[in-house]
Amino acid sequence: MQKVGRNNYGRITSRFRSAGHKKRYRKIDFKRTKTGVPATVLGIEYDPNRSARIALLHYADGEKRYILAPQGVKQGDTIMSGPDAEIRPGNALPLRNIPVGTVIHAIEMKPGAGAKMARSAGTSVQLMAKEGAMATLRLPSGEMRLIPASCKGTVGVVGNPEHELISLGKAGRARWKNKRPTVRGVAMNPVDHPLGGGEGKSSGGRHPASPWGKKEGRTRKKNKASSKYIVRRRGKGRG
Repeated sequence: MQKVGRNNYGRITSRFRSAGHKKRYRKIDFKRTKTGVPATVLGIEYDPNRSARIALLHYADGEKRYILAPQGVKQGDTIMSGPDAEIRPGNALPLRNIPVGTVIHAIEMKPGAGAKMARSAGTSVQLMAKEGAMATLRLPSGEMRLIPASCKGTVGVVGNPEHELISLGKAGRARWKNKRPTVRGVAMNPVDHPLGGGEGKSSGGRHPASPWGKKEGRTRKKNKASSKYIVRRRGKGRG
């Protein structure tokens, strides 16, 4: 059953969502636990749940699993996971076993917890340094971050980089993707939004805010425990 942005009382809690096309979920192997077992790529498939394509792997022991399809990986290629795997697109290794400067994706933030970073189409992270138990990564935003060197990462760039060039073409296609039209606050009436009203076209006349008056700003907690692992914030001194 689709909730279309409503809670158990039927009230809208997430705006501008609608009932899109029904999708079947494809379970992706983000943990890459089949260590030392080679797998053959049976094919590259479309996944409606994400921007990247997925690759169906057929392991030597007969098991089949999906992974994110890296750029350059094609049907018939052999892929493996584990510390002894080659440095080749699609192979997953602990960060301590990957050479400095390598471009990687689908990276864990905690050992064994499964990939959390660099999973969308065309994204990648560069391994900048390794020191002791930690590895330094440069994220697409320019942020430099420490991650335990025992965490796994997959070599290469996530495939389907043309995803960002796609034009939806019509309003109906956005509806298929569970999106209703997004209305600007300044286009509303004062009763509906703090930025609403005014004669003619108004720019708001106040600090940007939500319909309930909460000011727009940073959403990251100030005292988040993982902040100590950020070496350089995004947007500061990129280069």
